[in-house]
Amino acid sequence: MGEWEKLIQELQEALSKVKTLSGMLPICSSCKKIRDDKGYWNQIESFFLTHSEAQFSHGLCPDCMKKLYPDDLLKDP
Repeated sequence: MGEWEKLIQELQEALSKVKTLSGMLPICSSCKKIRDDKGYWNQIESFFLTHSEAQFSHGLCPDCMKKLYPDDLLKDP
């Protein structure tokens, strides 16, 4: 196999591994679920896990922490 053929094969293999999101994503303004091409609403995490190489680490932002755990903010650390 020549050098060019090897390079083409390597590029084709790399391209087949790339997952790219582009365009408009229909997302619910309230629950943040994303509608897929078949019309089903999916949790944002499952949508991105299926359509990209992204991985998730969950936490709480300061606003949600105050909303969900207001009593914990009054305690001494």
